[in-house]
Amino acid sequence: MGLTLSQKIIQKHLLHGEMKAGEEIAISIDQTLTQDSTGTMAYLQLEAMNIDQIKTKRSVAYIDHNMLQVGFENADDHKYIQTVANKYGIYFSKPGNGICHQVHLERFGVPGQTLIGSDSHTPTCGGLGMLAIGAGGLDVALAMAGQPYYLKMPKMVQIKLTGALRTGVSSKDIILEVLRLLSVKGGVGKIIEYSGEGVKTLTVPERATMTNMGAELGATTSIFPSDEQTYAFLKAQQREQDFTPLVADEDADYDECYEIHLDELEPLVAKPHSPDAVSTVKEVGAIKVDQVAIGSCTNGSYLDLMKVAAILKGKRVHPDVSLVISPGSKQVLTMLAQNGALADLIASGARILESGCGPCIGMGQAPASHAVSLRTFNRNFYGRCGTLSAQVYLCSPETAAYSAISGTLVSPLQATTFEHPSFPHQFEVLDNSIILPNELKQDVVRGPNIKSFPLNEALKKDLEASVLLKVEDNITTDHIMPSNAKLLPYRSNIPYLSNHCFETIDSTFSSRAKQAKQGFIVGGENYGQGSSREHAALVPLYLGIKAVFAKSFARIHRSNLINSGILPFEFEQSSDYDLIEEGDRLSIKNLKEAIELNQTQLTVTNQSKQSTFTVHLPLSPREKEAILAGGIINLIRQREEA
Repeated sequence: MGLTLSQKIIQKHLLHGEMKAGEEIAISIDQTLTQDSTGTMAYLQLEAMNIDQIKTKRSVAYIDHNMLQVGFENADDHKYIQTVANKYGIYFSKPGNGICHQVHLERFGVPGQTLIGSDSHTPTCGGLGMLAIGAGGLDVALAMAGQPYYLKMPKMVQIKLTGALRTGVSSKDIILEVLRLLSVKGGVGKIIEYSGEGVKTLTVPERATMTNMGAELGATTSIFPSDEQTYAFLKAQQREQDFTPLVADEDADYDECYEIHLDELEPLVAKPHSPDAVSTVKEVGAIKVDQVAIGSCTNGSYLDLMKVAAILKGKRVHPDVSLVISPGSKQVLTMLAQNGALADLIASGARILESGCGPCIGMGQAPASHAVSLRTFNRNFYGRCGTLSAQVYLCSPETAAYSAISGTLVSPLQATTFEHPSFPHQFEVLDNSIILPNELKQDVVRGPNIKSFPLNEALKKDLEASVLLKVEDNITTDHIMPSNAKLLPYRSNIPYLSNHCFETIDSTFSSRAKQAKQGFIVGGENYGQGSSREHAALVPLYLGIKAVFAKSFARIHRSNLINSGILPFEFEQSSDYDLIEEGDRLSIKNLKEAIELNQTQLTVTNQSKQSTFTVHLPLSPREKEAILAGGIINLIRQREEA
């Protein structure tokens, strides 16, 4: 039996383990990326490892999240990241150069190589045929230090694309259809591979939209073949030397197979408050729209914004609509300015934002109270936009542009046609906002807002604490540690962030946790989905959370919990979740010994209910060591002292 595309890349990079689904494997990492929201913590952890230079082929530090400088905090973090990157041999992308995923796709991604990034949308580079995986900041720091990246061997899912998209239907509609088909947890433990004749009709930027939003499936990553379209993109970026043809074997074996007929798709939207709450534009109807936001790492490419400019040319944004556009990179913005498309956007009444994450992560442009916001982004989680009462819908750039003109949700199929932009023979290449490693002559600079990351203690014999919070299914990292314009400047200040943990669910949680000093959280299915931010583990650690009991965990968050020494218990029977209440006192006797003896089933006593239930704690040998030591950093320090 042949190999899938992902299996070929994994096999080439495999250091430990066997390529059997569910088995832990270790792979070597060629490239890493960080962004400033997660980067400060990753580099503080890298410094704690006492290495001189990074060991990867290339690592890049991006500034794209915390761009709004209303105080010294963000600027200080940027200076820290730039100086620490210079010290360790890391490329540095300055503020305004663009969103990490867009820029990495343009300038650094290489087919067939491995990439991990401290951002859940790192799989964007799968559009180039790269095995690109989102991870916690500590995992990225370890990779930069030359350590393997550990993960459970994923299952392989094939999505075969046939036919071709009609004008007005885009690759955003394809991935929304996949989300409707599989759900936000349908990709957990899996790699999504796209194949079929329809793949050949999609450019790399269109493919990248789909691999970007594979994160919303919970997938380990998504990937396209490296083919003629890949070569055309790399050549236009003046990087044709990086091209390698890659495709799955014809007799490759997949665990799941699906087929999507592109010519049958129609414009789709994801309704509030989940990316898989998908309906057709027609089904939702002509709802009034108050705000339209176009751009982000999902749909901020040159081709995306050229489509928008073609639709808006000579038109006027509806008087009741606020339209904001954030180009994905400086390259995109420069090319729009050079060919006149930027003038068309501005003339329509659109507001042009800096090339950065911006409103996608809640950094500005919060909608009005009870407003309907139509966005070309990848997530519409509750409260993420900055306005709790807002209704956020996700859609394609074409749907967004036509709706901005209409003032109501409009299907591009019902609107007038526009001239489809052609793929450029050459992109504008000017990398003067990328600082080369070791270019500066400056020591590492740390501002007063940068605090040490919290460390756990070694696991004790027994574990006993009260349930401080019980939450529902699909709790996101945005629920656990909100991300907005007020909090993003404090990403390197865990003590400050701790005051806001779970605040959109229970505003009393932080104060109660500080008073209790130690506690548990109980969650439902897919606990910790969404962003890769390890702050969603580090802040609970700071607040004394020792374990999370859940029906199931999102992949990255489970790894972040283990890296921090927090125990991720899974209920043996999902119904046991219903029998636990906030305030219940839970205990596990002889826990340390059980883990040392590799026992995966543990009995928990609910002292408040005078009952017991069973949980699973399957740990690989590496995870077991980390839990016993109280986290990966403690484990590294133990090894150094030995």
